[in-house]
Amino acid sequence: MRVHSHFAAGLLIALCSTFGVDAAQAAPADNLAFKPVMCVFDVVGQNGPAFAFAKDYALTARKWGADIKLEAYTDERLAAEDFKTGKCDGMAVTALRARAFNKFVGSIDAIGAVPSYKHLKAIIDLLATPQSAKYMHSGEYEVAGIIPLGAAYVFVNDKSIDSVEKAAGKKIAVLDYDKSQARIVQQLGAQPVSSEIINFGTKFNNGQVDIINAPAVAYQPLELYKGLGKKGGIYRFPLVQLTADLVIRTDKFPPGFGQKCREFTASKFDTAVATVDKSEASIPVRYWLDIPPQDKDKYDVMMRQARIQLTQEGFYDPKMMSILKKIRCRLNPSLGECASTEESQ
Repeated sequence: MRVHSHFAAGLLIALCSTFGVDAAQAAPADNLAFKPVMCVFDVVGQNGPAFAFAKDYALTARKWGADIKLEAYTDERLAAEDFKTGKCDGMAVTALRARAFNKFVGSIDAIGAVPSYKHLKAIIDLLATPQSAKYMHSGEYEVAGIIPLGAAYVFVNDKSIDSVEKAAGKKIAVLDYDKSQARIVQQLGAQPVSSEIINFGTKFNNGQVDIINAPAVAYQPLELYKGLGKKGGIYRFPLVQLTADLVIRTDKFPPGFGQKCREFTASKFDTAVATVDKSEASIPVRYWLDIPPQDKDKYDVMMRQARIQLTQEGFYDPKMMSILKKIRCRLNPSLGECASTEESQ
């Protein structure tokens, strides 16, 4: 349980650690009319690091008029279910889990859609503006914060798996609640193995799967060096930029709470990325592998085709795909996709 708990903290630490707080500025709880309940995912529960950082967030929220009661969850799935049924008024979970509550924001994690942190900062800054507020709402739900968790890289237990063709027949861990992952793996001719955040690392380390997709923050706490062994490697080619979302029921929080929170979390982007960079720098150099430029171009095209197909099938939001394409083309106008009308609205 110790290993899994640290990974939970790794996934949410970028979210929670951005909320610096001065307790002296917080309003007394008795003076606050809004007393929402927040589900916080931490495998250890109330004694976990992520939950401890969430306490700091709750103090900050008092300055915005909310006396938040925190509830620890050791199962992210259960946290999302309790939020959906109204047992919680807000939740802090990975964006892949939060996609069910706002597909527009959840689509930021679409495969190959956000090549770098520069691209990610552009979209988070855009969504933090008042003009984007309407997209943060989906029925009674509102995304009140988006925080980077780091680029997700391909971990292989054997460096000889150095191409799409050689991935055929291999076992790849996929999150069972994100059907797009399984679809892409099947298209590669590989075998998807249904997994959860709390067990995909163990499956890699035990040899139950050959390949996983994970951020650098997972390396040390999940002891992924056991799965990498002497033959494995990590391809320095981000498939997605993982994010965490703070999702609330708007009417359970003070007016304007969501907008204040989005602006605040966006202002802490560099702090969150610094945490991610530190995790990446801690991984031994011998594990990092670079993809040849010609193969990179091929994979970019492959991911784009998969993204278009998955958008057509309803996995990703077309509006978000259009916005992300505009950002990619603004930052790199020479991209071949910029001359195409696909993924445009």
